Amino acid sequence: MSIKNKKAIITGGSKGLGKATAIAFAKEGIDVGITGRSEEPLKQVVEELRKLGVNAYYAVFDVGVYEEVQKGIKSLINDLGTVDILVNNAGIAGVGSFEEMEVSEWSQIIQVNVMGMYYVTKEVLPHLIEKNEGDIFNVASTAGLNGNPNLSAYSASKFAVIGLSESLMKEVRKNNIRVVTLTPSTIETEMTIGLGIAKEGSYDHVLQAEDFAELIISGLKLPRRAFLKSAALWSTNPM
Repeated sequence: MSIKNKKAIITGGSKGLGKATAIAFAKEGIDVGITGRSEEPLKQVVEELRKLGVNAYYAVFDVGVYEEVQKGIKSLINDLGTVDILVNNAGIAGVGSFEEMEVSEWSQIIQVNVMGMYYVTKEVLPHLIEKNEGDIFNVASTAGLNGNPNLSAYSASKFAVIGLSESLMKEVRKNNIRVVTLTPSTIETEMTIGLGIAKEGSYDHVLQAEDFAELIISGLKLPRRAFLKSAALWSTNPM
């Protein structure tokens, strides 16, 4: 199915998975709006996207603050003219035992990863329902399938993302809206490198952000009658 001239919003689009997805979309002729908390990186990515021949915009806001989400998403949809695709990618992680992690950090991970996804989707969904068509990709993790030590907050948030996504998927299928839950294993990004989960320069062995973006493109190109309910992307030989 052709996806050229579609309009997409990607949260957390200034780096990592979000940036790679934005670039992949632009190469397919999709106009893109990206979000993030820092303006300068967003500006740089938008400039890169525009050089690929598409319209690109950005909005600066924290997905965990509903009032900021309302304003930012409204601005992006006004810029794009409409919205067809939402990629809920923005997220944070923290490593620490259940006993040692501060309550504030635990709460912030839930606020960004769960409530942030809820806030953004709540603002975008009415536009997709009105069109009676659309695609939503929610980025979870293998940590949302199985709990691991020292990742209780992150795992809890991603378990919640999976539950939210599946419930939403069953609600909006009647509106021709495809909701896809993505559960990748470790991908080499600034976040995973910073947490010590991945090592920089492991290109031949660990998943890269562009691999993740390619999966989303493949899902979008399926005939409208079909969609990926969920997809798990793994490294072939990570050692």
